[in-house]
Amino acid sequence: MSAEATNPASPGAVTDPVVGAMAPTAPAAPRRRSRPGIDLRRLGRAALLGSAARGRLPDAISHVVDAHRAHHPDADLEPLRRAYVLAESSHRGQMRKSGEPYITHPLAVTLILAELGAETTTLTASLLHDTVEDTDVTLDQVGEQFGEEVRYLVDGVTKLEKVDYGAAAEPETFRKMLVATGNDVRVMSIKLADRLHNMRTLGVMRPEKQARIAKVTRDVLIPLAERLGVQALKTELEDLVFAILHPEEYERTRELIAENATRADDPLAEIADDMRAVLREADIQAEVLVRPRHFVSVHRVSRKRGRLCGADFGRILVLVNEDADCYGVLGELHTCMTPVVSEFKDFIAVPKFNLYQSLHTAVARPDGQVAEVLIRTHQMHKVAEAGVVALGNPYAAPSEEQSAAEGERVDPTRPGWLSRLLDWQRAAPDPDTFWSTLREDLAQDREITVFRPDGGTLGLPEGASCVDAAYAQYGEDAHACIGARVNGRLATLSTVLRDGDTVQLLMGQDPASEPSREWLEHAHTPTARIAIQRWLAAHPAQEGHAHAAASESRETVARTTASPPVAARPVSARAVAERPGAAVRLAGCCTPVPPDEVTGFVVRGGAVTVHRVQCAAVARMKAAGRAEAAVRWSEDAGSGTTGCRVTLIAESFGRPHLLADLTEAIALEGAEIVAATVEPPSQQRVRHTYTLQLPDAARLPALMRAMRNVPGVYDVSRAQHPASAH
Repeated sequence: MSAEATNPASPGAVTDPVVGAMAPTAPAAPRRRSRPGIDLRRLGRAALLGSAARGRLPDAISHVVDAHRAHHPDADLEPLRRAYVLAESSHRGQMRKSGEPYITHPLAVTLILAELGAETTTLTASLLHDTVEDTDVTLDQVGEQFGEEVRYLVDGVTKLEKVDYGAAAEPETFRKMLVATGNDVRVMSIKLADRLHNMRTLGVMRPEKQARIAKVTRDVLIPLAERLGVQALKTELEDLVFAILHPEEYERTRELIAENATRADDPLAEIADDMRAVLREADIQAEVLVRPRHFVSVHRVSRKRGRLCGADFGRILVLVNEDADCYGVLGELHTCMTPVVSEFKDFIAVPKFNLYQSLHTAVARPDGQVAEVLIRTHQMHKVAEAGVVALGNPYAAPSEEQSAAEGERVDPTRPGWLSRLLDWQRAAPDPDTFWSTLREDLAQDREITVFRPDGGTLGLPEGASCVDAAYAQYGEDAHACIGARVNGRLATLSTVLRDGDTVQLLMGQDPASEPSREWLEHAHTPTARIAIQRWLAAHPAQEGHAHAAASESRETVARTTASPPVAARPVSARAVAERPGAAVRLAGCCTPVPPDEVTGFVVRGGAVTVHRVQCAAVARMKAAGRAEAAVRWSEDAGSGTTGCRVTLIAESFGRPHLLADLTEAIALEGAEIVAATVEPPSQQRVRHTYTLQLPDAARLPALMRAMRNVPGVYDVSRAQHPASAH
């Protein structure tokens, strides 16, 4: 399909992007005001006639000039004129495989960018983007005639042209692309427009080559366009790829759109009229448009919902002047129409990672048809369509609007995702790690927002865990993370987060804290995976030491458990039974100590076993009808002169050196370990059971506090069941 071909989703003729087959027209409102398409034959004749008289704008770039002036009325057009003259003279005699003069390609690419609102420097570089690669023009010549900025962009695009997108070169592909783009996203913008025009004219190539190029476009460039926010390019590329790789499904979708175009009624237009009336009554100035869905969007909706109704073929777009008007429109629509509340999303308060802002909602008609509604300002709409292309010249002084913005959006060369991408590229230990993690990120098409306790937000891909949140918030300092609280409740680092969760990350104080290889199983973001893999690659000895230390700890516990009990000494804390002559012993299940409230039960042989009142065994014996025996602590028990034995359970998150830190804390409080067991970790949680001999029962509260203060330990409690160490 030539450069003037209609977007399949746009109004007018439904055009097959590959073979140009025509279908009935759809009476749908335009997605955006459009200008006449380029007439490549006319451009070709103009190019063959040579450049215009000196100082005049050539007729061949009139479309570009008109589109550019629509966004930048005061732009200096002289660089465009000179760039066209150089490009035309350099490419003269070269032809495309489709038969047109080669100059039609840079012209078409430049028109795509001009319609998206790109500034003059980007358009100048776009006209020249193939000159260094395909003609005798050098980068030095470009720099001398157009300045270093244009030279930098042309050099970047030239380097991108040399990138091999073949499967064997995948790990290095993105590294080279990022080196080429440097810190200037305009290089990638030109590349995306270049690919779009090549996809439009792909029909002249062999089917197998069409499929190969379409697959690379699907796997690499469409996800890039999505993450850079260039929806206008992304949607058309999706439709072109869909037509090539899935021709039968594309044809069925085309028939659905054509059939819908013949409907006598238009539910979306009727709903839009109702909305205009509601907003006029509320005195809110707004433009209400019907936006037809593009082919891939219709296909996805049909697979999700089955049979489609009229309202499924498009969305309603409401454009206003101010942010506050967006919420005013929302309130009026939800008051005067029937809202589908579950469809509401606020991407104005919490923008997407690719700069996108809008309110999403839906309203239902009495007949059950539901229309999706997008509410945004005109500026938000410009950014939603053009993404980073609409953000202007990164070297120019920021406008008042940009100065008032917050965060990464102030810098148009570094939208959030590209900024992170450059960081990943520098941090990845090897190309394969970078590629594998990046492919996973590109495959993610949904994002969630989680909240920090201070009210800040973290944008994460759907399915992200607390591990991902930790590295998103703290970078490599997240190596010291030991756990989290999700919505106020303790959670392991493997916990999967949901949209809207509040996450408090618990950081250890031990400078020797290390990430675990197990974390990789729960890390979904490149930031987390690359940081963990980088640490593991740089510290193979420490990783082995951590595993050895864990094994040594288990062996030490086993030896301690199997050794003769240190507590063979008599337990001095004495309980007295009111039954004369009865032997009294302390229960091992709850290890009571003064001043615990206690009760007793007579067991075989007439002895009385003393339990804490809260012990689970007490409830079981009462339920079985066993009679209690009155017991009390002796007068000297708890006086500071008697010792006692107690069993404590410590719950912790797993980390290296934890067992050593706990035993040290116990020793510093003067307690001796009689027996200890450490259960195998479960979901990164570890359960320790210690039977301890204290020289003084009064020291128990201080001992428990000291154990809780060990980094990674989140709870210490008295045993409520028979200790496995006995």
